[in-house]
Amino acid sequence: MALTRRQFLTLTGGATAAPIIFLACGVPAEELLVEAPLEMPEDLVSGLDNWYATLCRQCGTSEGVVVRVMEGRAKKVEGNLDYPINMGKHSARCEGGLQDLYHPDRIKGPLLRSGERGTGQYEEVSWTDALGRLNLQLSQLQSSRNQNSMVLVTNPIGGHLGMIAETFASKFGGRYMPYEPVERTNLKAAIKQVFGQDRIPDFEIENANYVLSFGADFLNTWVSPTRYARGYGEFRQGDRERGTLVHVDSRFSMTGANADSWIHVKPGMEGILALSIAHVIIKDGLADPAAAQALTGGSNLEEFAPESVAAKTGVSAETIEQVAHDFASHKPAIALGGGSAGAHTNGLFNLTAIYSLNYLVGSVGQPGGVVFNPAPPLSEIANAPSSSSYQDWADLVNDMRSGDVGLMMVRGADPMHGLPGTLGFRDASYDVPVIVSFSNIMDDTTAMADIVLPEHNSFEDWGTDTPDAGPGYEIVGFQQPVVRPFFEGRGEHLGTRGFADILLAAAQGLSLDLGLAGETYKDVLQGSAEKLFALNRGSVRAGDFKSFWNGMLQRGGWWDVNAKASGGVPAPQRLPEAEEPRFDPATPGRFNFHLSPFSSTGIGEGQGAHIPWLQATPDPITSATWLTWVEINIQIAEDLDLREGDVVRVTSPRGSIEALAYPHPGIPPGVVAIPMGQGHVAGGRYAEGRGANVFSILSDLTDESTGALAWSATRVGIEKLDKWIRLPKFENSVSDPPEDEEGLVIEITSDDS
Repeated sequence: MALTRRQFLTLTGGATAAPIIFLACGVPAEELLVEAPLEMPEDLVSGLDNWYATLCRQCGTSEGVVVRVMEGRAKKVEGNLDYPINMGKHSARCEGGLQDLYHPDRIKGPLLRSGERGTGQYEEVSWTDALGRLNLQLSQLQSSRNQNSMVLVTNPIGGHLGMIAETFASKFGGRYMPYEPVERTNLKAAIKQVFGQDRIPDFEIENANYVLSFGADFLNTWVSPTRYARGYGEFRQGDRERGTLVHVDSRFSMTGANADSWIHVKPGMEGILALSIAHVIIKDGLADPAAAQALTGGSNLEEFAPESVAAKTGVSAETIEQVAHDFASHKPAIALGGGSAGAHTNGLFNLTAIYSLNYLVGSVGQPGGVVFNPAPPLSEIANAPSSSSYQDWADLVNDMRSGDVGLMMVRGADPMHGLPGTLGFRDASYDVPVIVSFSNIMDDTTAMADIVLPEHNSFEDWGTDTPDAGPGYEIVGFQQPVVRPFFEGRGEHLGTRGFADILLAAAQGLSLDLGLAGETYKDVLQGSAEKLFALNRGSVRAGDFKSFWNGMLQRGGWWDVNAKASGGVPAPQRLPEAEEPRFDPATPGRFNFHLSPFSSTGIGEGQGAHIPWLQATPDPITSATWLTWVEINIQIAEDLDLREGDVVRVTSPRGSIEALAYPHPGIPPGVVAIPMGQGHVAGGRYAEGRGANVFSILSDLTDESTGALAWSATRVGIEKLDKWIRLPKFENSVSDPPEDEEGLVIEITSDDS
């Protein structure tokens, strides 16, 4: 059968049917790699496009997306209209996935360190050589019965990939350490303590009448911002009465800017404020009586009366009374907390007090309130993604220094950038004999590795996800390759490979039985998909498994809107003892400001710093991009003779960084705010040496009850330097603040230092 290249692409459009046609018709193999050549011959252009459903992996939300592919090249990302988490919407980070796929600094094959550790000197080796070295290290630990000296570090991953990583570490006898720069240890502990749930609930903002948020910038970066922003749109503009949003925070965030009222609270006092609101609700007979009795044991929380805590929290008694009455009288109402509210030494107390408010207004397990998520329908991935606390990392550093870590394997995480500098993780890494990285970008941690085994980009690989938080019913998202691996033209001994397949191959070489049906990652996924097929329910049904598999990939996953959490509403637990935050000892005249770090809209906590689209994504409040700035009250800036772009030194008891001043009318006088994510020593041309790393100056204070890092508990000083740099942003400088009370200038008379 004669087949021209134009006919071939017209028939297939780059679809997965290409290998079948290739086997039947004898098309040369190089013709299948239409996405690999940088310059495509004119007669290969068909003008046809295909859209493939998959998952975005640029942030922890794993939104459902569809990717436009032409001539084998991914061209555009859009939200998947079917996927329950985002329902057609998608974030800027999803768009950045295209630049991540075609990044000029992607690692093209396995690397072996050829110079001193940290010098960035590597030589390329084959996969046979690289995997042989990894297996040798693992087998040596195995034969010496020293398996517990192996540490596997990943980002918090759910689905089958998380299961394989955790199972591999467990079966080998090593340690599994999920890492996230802004840890959710206190959030998950509070959810467990208040609701008895292992998974983050769904907050049904779209059906609520009143949302009271403490510290959680849910419209920008917190947990599942696209899901919450979609719900917020219905909350404000749906076919219903407009809902009311009140945001309590010590920093003026995007959520605060969109709120009907932004209430400034002194850092770490969110839990005290929540108990004062509870006191008013109970005292005025607005609370569910049974819930009030269970939460307080009959006490009316008199010590938290608004007039007693007003000076302590920085919120007037009148405001507390008003918020309490509005919250209790506009049901269904939701109270949610996170972000900076949980990032203090009393973070668990703060969040526990905040989430307990939902019982008082009957919002637990109800539409428009806190809706619990069921366990996934597949038993092998029943657990929510785990994470390690800061105390766990401090213990690991001690083990590294004492020689108790012989092999560290790192995937999807950059702890050398994101752990506080005072911990000394980078210095301790010199005491680890072998470090293996699976990153396909030379980030800070990978630059210290001895062996680099670059994994596929997510658009080139298989995967699944069970979102945490989910939509309130069973869901399994499926990720499929939408393009062929970009570097596969270099041959089977070079290029990139899937992380799961690397672990499966290593397990086979070590004779480890992971209890999985299948030799490859795709085999494992298809085995689980057969279990979903056997359920004969949900969003995808078919007469045979092949049709079911294809249909599930076309929709981006499987879900069942009728499969919800069972067990009813758990009984309220007694409120914890009140706890106030601890800070570094005050030093008169030196550390006069409270530092409020915040996640960047585009680059997050640094995960997207190598992607120029995300670097150029403007901050929604300042519109600043690319560099590190310090948001400082506009009146304080005037007192310090600071104008926008002045270089300042920000100093804490743990160190100092330099950043650009941004006088801000919405920042309280005693607070300065700095975005996370910049200051990489590696990471490629768009990340390396850009801005400053705010993690490096954070205090090492923790919440003693959970070991979580109190990343919002650092005090700093500001010093003007004799330098000025234009701050790149999309808007002009801030104008003079308005004089009327309805402007953005916040009048605060309490002492916020």
